[in-house]
Amino acid sequence: MRALRLLLFVLLAALSAPSAAVLLAPSVASAQEAVAPDYKQWGKDADLAEQVLEADRASNQALEQLRDRIVDWRTRFTAAQTANQQRIETLRNQIAALGPAPEEGQSEAREIAARRSELNDQLNKLQAPGIAAEEARSRAEGIIKEIDTRIRERQADALLKLSPSPVNPVNWPAGAAVLTQGLKTLWNETVEAWENPARRTELRNNLPAIILYLVVAGFLVLRAPAFIERLTMRLRHSASMRSRDVAASILSLGQVLVPVLGVFLLVMAVRATGMTGLRSGELIRALPDAAAVLFVARWLGASVFAGGTSAPLVVDRPAEARFHSSMLGFAAAIEVMRVAFATDVRPPLSQAAQSVWEFPVVVLVAVFLFRLGHLIRRRDGAKGGEAGPLRDRIQPMFGTALVAASIISPLLGVVGYVAAANALIWPALGTLALVGLVIVLNRFLTDLYLIATRSGEEGREALVPVLIGTILSIAAIPALALIWGARTADLTEAWTRFREGIVLGGARISPTSFLTLVAVFVLGYLATRLLQSALKSSVLPRTKLEKGVQNAVAAGVGYVGIFLAGVVAVTAAGLDLSSLAIVAGALSVGIGFGLQNIVQNFVSGIILLIERPISEGDMIEVNGQFGIVKGISVRSTWIETFDRTDVIVPNGDLVSGVVTNLTRGNLTGRLILKVGVAYGTDTRRVETILREIAEAQPMVLVDPAPGVVFTGFGADSLDFEVRMILSDVNYKLAVQSEVNHEIARRFTEEGIEIPFAQRDLWIRNPEALWGEGKPKAAGVGTAATTVEKPMTDPRLIHNDPSDEDDGH
Repeated sequence: MRALRLLLFVLLAALSAPSAAVLLAPSVASAQEAVAPDYKQWGKDADLAEQVLEADRASNQALEQLRDRIVDWRTRFTAAQTANQQRIETLRNQIAALGPAPEEGQSEAREIAARRSELNDQLNKLQAPGIAAEEARSRAEGIIKEIDTRIRERQADALLKLSPSPVNPVNWPAGAAVLTQGLKTLWNETVEAWENPARRTELRNNLPAIILYLVVAGFLVLRAPAFIERLTMRLRHSASMRSRDVAASILSLGQVLVPVLGVFLLVMAVRATGMTGLRSGELIRALPDAAAVLFVARWLGASVFAGGTSAPLVVDRPAEARFHSSMLGFAAAIEVMRVAFATDVRPPLSQAAQSVWEFPVVVLVAVFLFRLGHLIRRRDGAKGGEAGPLRDRIQPMFGTALVAASIISPLLGVVGYVAAANALIWPALGTLALVGLVIVLNRFLTDLYLIATRSGEEGREALVPVLIGTILSIAAIPALALIWGARTADLTEAWTRFREGIVLGGARISPTSFLTLVAVFVLGYLATRLLQSALKSSVLPRTKLEKGVQNAVAAGVGYVGIFLAGVVAVTAAGLDLSSLAIVAGALSVGIGFGLQNIVQNFVSGIILLIERPISEGDMIEVNGQFGIVKGISVRSTWIETFDRTDVIVPNGDLVSGVVTNLTRGNLTGRLILKVGVAYGTDTRRVETILREIAEAQPMVLVDPAPGVVFTGFGADSLDFEVRMILSDVNYKLAVQSEVNHEIARRFTEEGIEIPFAQRDLWIRNPEALWGEGKPKAAGVGTAATTVEKPMTDPRLIHNDPSDEDDGH
């Protein structure tokens, strides 16, 4: 019965899972009692709880009620621990202002000693309630833990209890007797009600309403679900609506709500007859729950296993998966009715009757769960060995777990561990329903995100949908814990521990303080960025500061603002991090060694922003990289080379290394061109031509005038250099190209030759190039060779145009 209640909770109430943590939170947190706890009454309650635990006769329900009362006392003590906290802090500050207490053998002024004693007495009196509350809270904590341990031990004993085997034919008559006796009871109740004239009169009077209820209920249960399903599919495949998926998802809820409403009308019709009794009344009351389980399972199967590659869960046979989902819902509905049928049976069912009565439904669920788990484990398009999305890796493992549960549960029941079989098969089914609900909710919220952002199907792989799925999965953890046997008290206890936070170095970090820290820091960060934006766009451009100074001021304001935001956030959260100073100092040494390059670049970036040896737009050369400075940050500088590639240079290299800044101060720069002419050329004429070419360039400055230098006699040419000062060094390559074109044209017109390197090839052993029986050249080993027949081997052909020029 408990497993079915949990299953109903998952199917009908898990929609509120995202707020489960809030619902589980104790409501007394916002209404703490200001008065001191009644320690006399607490002592009585604590003694009674310890006596109950020592006797070990109370039921689990009684222990839960006792635990709730002790938890209420613990909450009061927790609130009392912070009593007079502000006044205590004030007294401690006053005592600290008096200076350190004198050591043994030393004395201090009488007035100071008297004042110190007076303040210490006041401090002790104010601390007494908190100390008493802390002691009482420790006792309450111990009682709560002892109660939890006792209940868990009883649950474990019940889970491992060995019952008579349900497959043993000896035990079958006991189970058949339960069914026979129940049917007789229903028949007797019906006959007794029919023989009552008052009930027959009530039936005749309510007959029109009963007929109306039955007609409407029959339509809502038998016809409406199929109609809504067809309408949903038509709407989902419509191309005329952008929000069709969201509308179809909302409309599909009618497949659950409408037939359940029809079952409620059916129940009203049966009750209007006046022919129900105790046993039949239990069955009638269970009908809506059974209908809800059935139609929710059918709806989840249709939503999750929709078919196609865009389905929330891709399987090989989606139609078969939907069928097995519906059958699992049918089996769960049978369990709901079975539990209602066996309620208030007199005498209570024997262990043999319970085993025989429960085992068939377990087997029925296991059969359908086995096949559905097999379908989930295997899917179309699975690529072996290829790492896909996380859900594609989890899906086979989840299917395997369902298959394992469907195999182990019947085996446990056959042996006689029927309680363990129920504790495994029903939570496995509840987990399947919860996972399906999370998938459907994730799909629905993702569709809303796509509508809000006007994104296509590719938006499903964005960050926000992934975060939505993560949040839903975390929110489903409390429901999953309840399904697998956790008590509500366990969840409230976990939530209490979470709210209390953790202690790090004497500082307690709770969720409230953490959220305060994050909120204040985010506000401070946004305010800093807003101030930076105002400085960059409105204030600094109207000053006479250079661009680099403006960037330095804006960056400095940003770092100071972020530091202040962090300090204010820590202060607002009430965190005392002084106890972490020693740990932080030790860590800073290790971090300093590991991050020394980053710190060096950070400090270098500040130096660059202050001294401004380079600025944005400067043409520089550093570490062999030549380009334009596009940006200077605190850690590195961004340079764009002339081939349009970005080079990130650490600021440490710019401060400690050699940097050539070609445009610092002005844009003028020198261009040097080297030119070589052939030997025998008139050097004065070459000098005149080169000077005329340089002076004709519009980018070349007249003062100082360009110069031509005859630098020397090279191995192959007479070497000249043309030296020009350009008005804008950014056009250096363009001027160089234009001057080279002009030199080539003028030299061609003047008949001046630009030489190139030439080499003669001498064969030292020409006979080695001939095979045996070939004629050998005369004068082997000499510089020139003579052969007796023409050489046709292409390797011996020597075409050097210089042979004809120099006579070789």
